[in-house]
Amino acid sequence: MTRLQAAIVSTVPLLFAVDWATKRLIETHVNFWDAYPVIPGFFSIVHAQNRGAAFSLLNDAPDHIRALVLIGFSGVVTLLVAGMLVLSFRPNDKQSDWVRLALALVLSGALGNMWDRVLRGYVTDFLLVYIGDYQWPVFNVADSAICVGAGLLLIDIWRQRGEERVS
Repeated sequence: MTRLQAAIVSTVPLLFAVDWATKRLIETHVNFWDAYPVIPGFFSIVHAQNRGAAFSLLNDAPDHIRALVLIGFSGVVTLLVAGMLVLSFRPNDKQSDWVRLALALVLSGALGNMWDRVLRGYVTDFLLVYIGDYQWPVFNVADSAICVGAGLLLIDIWRQRGEERVS
């Protein structure tokens, strides 16, 4: 394993720790739905708890159903992504380090949110982006890691399709 690949693998526990620490910091220092503008009119720090999935999906479902679906789904995704990441380090694997980084980002985010769902029954969100009356759903470091990782995977797929057309 190269130093770059070791650094990629180390992003998993590092981002998990950053996600955990920022959520605990918000929980102890920010009251629910208080808004602290960082960039007025665009970005604020808030304190929200999401018992559902993305965009509060399943937020109103019975607790046992919500837990079964969200923790079960998160567990399956986490295992699949972890397996893909481990397999990408086989000696003859042709995965790029960008793909490995993308998988590490998705894995760290999935672990961060799943940890909270298992131990607390909810995920703490605190990053709010908005313009005027339009606002993006509140999110956290784990959500950001998942989105960036998924974006890198999509770019890789798009890049590969472009290379196939040229060949």
